[in-house]
Amino acid sequence: MGVKFSWGRGFGWGLVTTPGRKRKRAASAGAGRSRNDEPGEGGADEAVAFIAEQAAALRKLAERHKLDVLHYLLGMTKLEADEHLRLRSKRKLS
Repeated sequence: MGVKFSWGRGFGWGLVTTPGRKRKRAASAGAGRSRNDEPGEGGADEAVAFIAEQAAALRKLAERHKLDVLHYLLGMTKLEADEHLRLRSKRKLS
């Protein structure tokens, strides 16, 4: 019985797990990209936006499985990332 996680919208971060075997990277649409094209290469704002997006998705998963502490911590992570983006955009306007 294998479990396949394919989060990351084509970033190649999914893992395929099968009992008795080591984890392998899942194939993705972006598998042919160079290392410089990976997420996070666009600066701090892009990294924070990506973290906020992923934290929201993981928070939903934690809620669905009644993982209360993870749900709370991921919610706080999302709030911090959103606040960082809000303050950063405010500074850019002034």
